[in-house]
Amino acid sequence: MEKVAVIGLGYVGLPLAIEFAKKYETWGFDIYESRVEELRSGKDSTLEADEAELKASSIHFTSQLEDIKACNIYIVAVPTPTDKHHKPDLTPLYKASETVGSVLSEGDIVIYESTVYPGVTEDECVPVLERVSGMTFNQGFYCGYSPERINPGDKVHTLTNIVKITSGSTPEVAERVDALYNSILENGTHKAASIKVAEAAKVIENSQRDINIAFVNELAKIFNHLGIDTLDVLEAAGTKWNFLPFRPGLVGGHCIGVDPYYLAQKAQEVGYHPEIILAGRRMNDGMGEWIAGEVVKRMIKKHLAVKDAKVLVLGITFKENCPDIRNTKVVQLIDELKEYGCQVDVYDPWARAEEVEEEYGIALATQLEEGSYTAVVLAVAHQEFASLDIEALKVNNGVVYDIKGVLDKTMITHRL
Repeated sequence: MEKVAVIGLGYVGLPLAIEFAKKYETWGFDIYESRVEELRSGKDSTLEADEAELKASSIHFTSQLEDIKACNIYIVAVPTPTDKHHKPDLTPLYKASETVGSVLSEGDIVIYESTVYPGVTEDECVPVLERVSGMTFNQGFYCGYSPERINPGDKVHTLTNIVKITSGSTPEVAERVDALYNSILENGTHKAASIKVAEAAKVIENSQRDINIAFVNELAKIFNHLGIDTLDVLEAAGTKWNFLPFRPGLVGGHCIGVDPYYLAQKAQEVGYHPEIILAGRRMNDGMGEWIAGEVVKRMIKKHLAVKDAKVLVLGITFKENCPDIRNTKVVQLIDELKEYGCQVDVYDPWARAEEVEEEYGIALATQLEEGSYTAVVLAVAHQEFASLDIEALKVNNGVVYDIKGVLDKTMITHRL
């Protein structure tokens, strides 16, 4: 009988641990004792699990290595970010591999879920496991790769009702990994031909989305010059049966804004310079600054002073109805508005104020002042903003810029 340890209890690891615990003895391991204590008390700051679900689960939460030594399946679900130069930062993966390597026993399987470029599992992680454990790959221990497909805040496409890619370092291990995941999924799995194929499949999923969003972001810039409403154009074009329904916007988060850099890094290592992938990244990474400039232009056209103007930015998380602030591009928008001399208030009922302060040095507004904002920018489509009286918040003739295209057209100055 499998005994499962999930390493890393964030947006990916916690839902995994919950589902595996329904079938197997499962340990949830995290290096942060505060996270372990939070989960033990039935609280989840990521909002991926509710209190009743946590308290009903049989997961053993721990930050002690001794507790997971008896497991024979180790699933690594730690972040794989990029550094300030957009280079993949594998530090969390290396450290997690050291952790697992220190408790490995003969015959154990280590499955990675973290998003990586092709080759990371076998070329980067396996040597760490071998060094720390003292065992040989595919003789003493084995590996698998099953890329995460968690969409933070999405209560429709959840872990159990999606198709999961699986793979293993030998045909026998691939079968065992596939059976393991099939035991908790409703829609089954796709067993990839190899670990590298599974890694490549994951990294292109979000690269494809990134490139498509970059295309519509460029369209938004073109149509802005032409005086045409971008969303009106997309709605009309969307009547064609095979038109892809992508929308313009800020592209942040841990996946879409990061994964293309992993693929680009590997391509450059083997001597190929990726053009479309990096062009898409440049387009999407620059949208925050571009939108800030568009807001300021509209203030000037309305003869509104820009220096010291109070601007309200609604939302700072990377997506709607979710507390995740990782790699949010709203921060670029805020910083650029401040560069123009604006005083920026940021309001977000979903984000955790302490986390925003610690990560970005931004103090979230707790109260909004009616009739005081020269411009209001809706950056994230949180459900709470649908009932917000934006008209009452802005000054007479103030600018309302709707990045997400969710507000009534009669009450906005412009939408992306």
